[in-house]
Amino acid sequence: MLPAPERLVGVGFRCWLQGFQTSDIGCWEVAWQEFSRAVGPRAAKPLMTELACWVRAVQDSAERRIEVYPAQCRRFCRDECLAISMVAACQHSTCPAFRACAVALLGSDEVEEAIEGAESFARCLKDAGQILSPGTVFMGAGLVTPASRRLC
Repeated sequence: MLPAPERLVGVGFRCWLQGFQTSDIGCWEVAWQEFSRAVGPRAAKPLMTELACWVRAVQDSAERRIEVYPAQCRRFCRDECLAISMVAACQHSTCPAFRACAVALLGSDEVEEAIEGAESFARCLKDAGQILSPGTVFMGAGLVTPASRRLC
């Protein structure tokens, strides 16, 4: 099981992307409940804004379909793990790592918009006291090739 900040990022990414893909607002409500429970409603509002901007940038920049597990799933798939690692790398300023995670996640070298979104979201998480572990940066290292299907 991942630490709370990593789980929060993974669930947020999953639910927000599912909301975009299905147009089901219920997915976004699940994310809101998770974030407001973790940091309180006041701190959750800016986090939701930054999460939405980041996930939209990922979706718009991706040259492949981003995969996510169903909302109730306790584990995370490859793409979700790459997204979590990308945010952790942004929080810990490990440029080669967040760029590698972004390229692997998006299937494209055009990652600037997604990285900017991840950086803003990572800062907002840090401001809310949600610090991802530096070790989480390396979780994505073994997942940068599409053949890797391990779960975190």
